[in-house]
Amino acid sequence: MPIRRSILVTSVAASAFAALLGCGRDPGPLDPWPLPTDPIVFQDAFTGAVAFEAFGNSKLDALSTDVTEQFEGSGCIRVTVPNPGQGYAGGAFTTARARDLTGYNALTFYAKASKTVTLVVAGLGNDNRGTSKFEAGRRAVPVTTTWTKQVIPIPVPNRLTAERGLFYFSAEPQGGSGYVLWFDDIKFERLDTITNPQPVMASQFLNSFVGATVNVTGTKVTFDVKGSGSVTVEHMHGYFDYASSEPSVAEVGDGVIRIVGPGVATITATMDTTTVAGSVTLNAGPFTPGLAPTPTLPAGNVVSLFSNAYANATVDRWSADWDRADLADLSIFGNDMKLYTNLVYAGIEFTTQPIDASGMTHFHADVWAADGTAFKVKLVDFGSDGTFGGIDEARDTERELTFNASSAPAFTPGSWVGLEVPLSAFMDPASGLVSRTHLAQLVVSGDVGSVYMDNIYFHK
Repeated sequence: MPIRRSILVTSVAASAFAALLGCGRDPGPLDPWPLPTDPIVFQDAFTGAVAFEAFGNSKLDALSTDVTEQFEGSGCIRVTVPNPGQGYAGGAFTTARARDLTGYNALTFYAKASKTVTLVVAGLGNDNRGTSKFEAGRRAVPVTTTWTKQVIPIPVPNRLTAERGLFYFSAEPQGGSGYVLWFDDIKFERLDTITNPQPVMASQFLNSFVGATVNVTGTKVTFDVKGSGSVTVEHMHGYFDYASSEPSVAEVGDGVIRIVGPGVATITATMDTTTVAGSVTLNAGPFTPGLAPTPTLPAGNVVSLFSNAYANATVDRWSADWDRADLADLSIFGNDMKLYTNLVYAGIEFTTQPIDASGMTHFHADVWAADGTAFKVKLVDFGSDGTFGGIDEARDTERELTFNASSAPAFTPGSWVGLEVPLSAFMDPASGLVSRTHLAQLVVSGDVGSVYMDNIYFHK
């Protein structure tokens, strides 16, 4: 759902936070039909039908109930967002028995906070199991100190025939401190104030090859919502229906493009009956960069951002809103890799959960580019407050290294290059990193135009 990046909050297997009641049975295809159409996620109190599960590495005890600050009724949800350097608050409200939500076109809730803030994201369809197909949400949701109703339009309601992910959110420290956040009356509704859907997917032109798979990215839709103005919902690609101009070259299903033959094909989409702006054009040939070497380091010595060999840390965005690059997620013979095209610079952000690499000694990335003379890597540390430009702005430091034919390691186009770099090379009290305990951004650039990347990690 995010713009040229992976999904908006990574659906990881979280540590279940059992502060709320929930069913213990693992539901399956034997659930009795018809499925319930209950629209209520939270109203006054939790019931056994809904459970809250904290996201991995979040503040596990952040959520409780409150009987003094409710919007109406007898209670509300209270979320304690921690101070900088102590993580964040976030999780998913799920139901053991799937619900039929096709009769509703919006998720709504009331929210307020102890100070004016913005939620990182709030949405629906995240079951916190890694099996979500219809996750959709709003980023940077404004929350003030008074109760305000928030509306999250559902891109295509008829997709939600059996949904277990009812509501999710992520909130991080802001302005150099934590705060208290309240939610109330979280429910699904049918509103006649949501009009004029404007669906979009990221336009891309990719040189690909037979045997590769490419994921559609940047899927979102903007609605006119009376009382809220324009509301943009970023979502997983399952809400769109796709078509290929040349099925003999590229097949597409559920947003996954499979290159089956040489030639040129254009992928377009519709959302229900509305044409989606944007397309993916593929120029497929027999060329392939092959696979990068498989890492052999023990998992306990690695903090991985991206690799099939290890469990990966949470990355918020593989192509930030502010960068100048297009991103495609590829799978080659079952091995995942990132392909950046039209590359000027690409921002990889892990700001929600910064990396503490103080115990690591090296940075590693495998890169492949057909052309170019230089490839650059920059690491950015956000300092102890975990926020760029925050109260500890003096601790926001960065260092960029350039790799070319004469560097060590050397960058050579036309072959996989393992950039194995001592982290000490990024450290410089005068003009580089002064700490690597809160690494939050990785920026890659160069004159390569396009670059394949795999096995991006820190290690010792």
